[in-house]
Amino acid sequence: MDTVTSQETGRISYREAVLDDVPVLVPLVESAYRGDSSRGGWTTEADILQGQRTDPEGVAAVITAPGSRLMVVERDGGVIACCQLEHRGEAAYFGMFAVRPELQGGGLGKQIIAEAERRARELWDVSEMQMTVISVREELIAWYERRGYRRTGRTTPFPYGDERFGVPQRDDLEFELLVKPLN
Repeated sequence: MDTVTSQETGRISYREAVLDDVPVLVPLVESAYRGDSSRGGWTTEADILQGQRTDPEGVAAVITAPGSRLMVVERDGGVIACCQLEHRGEAAYFGMFAVRPELQGGGLGKQIIAEAERRARELWDVSEMQMTVISVREELIAWYERRGYRRTGRTTPFPYGDERFGVPQRDDLEFELLVKPLN
């Protein structure tokens, strides 16, 4: 476990998730993106997607998949955030990024993504970080652009009809690939 101390956030530690973390991580991810609790932060998808964001099986699959890490972020022993790192050849994929809604907007996300990029370079010696973001999430994409990510214009369709990813509230959803060089 690595620990970083920050005046703004208290004692922050990072570790890899284990299966015993699933019951804490599923509601964390849900709270950051869906339902009324997500409206307490700025990363909510509640206006474009309803239903679930993930489930125990999905989180467990990320934890146990070869070449995948689910990083847990704790402050003074309590889980406050998580993110997925997955090795994909010369790149790493960044996903399942969730910060407790009441802690969003204070710089914690910047700190976590910088640590995730550092770990991806250290673990896999990758030259690029990739992620997909729902293309209509302009404010979120702008936040990632300020962190050095760029839009590629490459999109993949949203999985309409597969409620494991939520229930869309509009018919124009797709995922756009964002990339950042890590050299």
